[in-house]
Amino acid sequence: MRTKAVRLYGKKDLRLEEFDLPPIGEDEILAKVVTDSLCMSSYKAATQGTDHKRIPDDVAEYPVIIGHEFAGEIVEVGPKWASRFKVGQKFSIQPALNFENGPVGILSAPGYSYRFVGGDATYVIMPNEVMEQNCLLSYEGEGFFPASLSEPLSCVIGAMHANYHTRPGSYVHQMEIVDKGKMAILAGVGPMGLAAINYAIHRPDRRPSLLVVTDMDQARLDRAASLYTVEEAAKFGIDLKYINTKELENPVETLRAISGGEGFNDVFVFAPVKPVVEQADAILSFDGCLNFFAGPSDPNFSAMFNFYNVHYGFTHVVGTSGGNNEDMVEALELMSKGLDPAGLVTHIGGLNAVPEATLNLPHIPGGKKLIYTHLEFPLTPISELEKAGESNPVFGGLAKICARHNGLWSVEAEDYLLKNFK
Repeated sequence: MRTKAVRLYGKKDLRLEEFDLPPIGEDEILAKVVTDSLCMSSYKAATQGTDHKRIPDDVAEYPVIIGHEFAGEIVEVGPKWASRFKVGQKFSIQPALNFENGPVGILSAPGYSYRFVGGDATYVIMPNEVMEQNCLLSYEGEGFFPASLSEPLSCVIGAMHANYHTRPGSYVHQMEIVDKGKMAILAGVGPMGLAAINYAIHRPDRRPSLLVVTDMDQARLDRAASLYTVEEAAKFGIDLKYINTKELENPVETLRAISGGEGFNDVFVFAPVKPVVEQADAILSFDGCLNFFAGPSDPNFSAMFNFYNVHYGFTHVVGTSGGNNEDMVEALELMSKGLDPAGLVTHIGGLNAVPEATLNLPHIPGGKKLIYTHLEFPLTPISELEKAGESNPVFGGLAKICARHNGLWSVEAEDYLLKNFK
């Protein structure tokens, strides 16, 4: 099978290439990739090269395919998996394999570590360990892009499951956010922050009673507030507030006052910025849990943490990186029941747009950049589709569809793109 893929050869060395995949083994699966959502983790991998913990040392000789938030269809199934997977079946993938014998050990992951599987490709080969670890997941919903976004959604699901609390006199950790507690999401209106807001409001089992979302970019705050409104949150018993901390003389004092002076039970940090981490620490309640979600590029990143409060106030910190299989299954199930992740997507592009977009991801405004791997066109903001329609009528049609969906991407838009783009 001939494939086209974006491969990593070293630091900032991404190449779009065509090559032949080997025949699949009896324990492998050949798959067609339809969508991949670009992730900051891919930017970190591409800029760090072999310094990254998931990238093999020999990529200069054996390059890896990047991209790990992908979805598509199964094309061919090796005999070992024929009773479990079928040709034509739609799939999503959990890239965190936790597989000890992978190319880079337990941190091996599709999109970082493998020569023949990654999201930024037309066709890929799923190695045996993906299925052995139950990481190839069936997707029964409409379209493909929601399945790509199930991976980032699973990351915030995992983060909220990973928070924990205690009771004085007991050493048992009570996992999860506090039900009907007070939650803050700091630097929280980037793509992953939006996913966290969406999940916090719409998860079926437990929700905060107060949800405060902060950022220093008013335009991004306004967009978040239009996607996940105060009125919608109120329907689920949540008092939702969007706060621009740039406009506050004393953000900690103001945030603690909003919490009623008690602080927040659960605080999530979505940017690896020292003042934000320290702000999060300062607004924790008794037995408050700080979840440092944002993975820093600097291995020496650090911030002050109040250990007086650790000792006497039972505050604690946890960090999460990615979700697990159960989180992915939960994400896919929530989407099948109506949770719409479309608000995360602000750009669409073809496979040719991946190298430049990946290497410049921190400098491209907006949310998720959604790639259609069998198409070739520049990375295009959804807000500029109408202008793009002046030279390509397909984009004009997409603009009209997105306008009917409150300016958002949709399965209808995806279907139209895949059927009409030449």
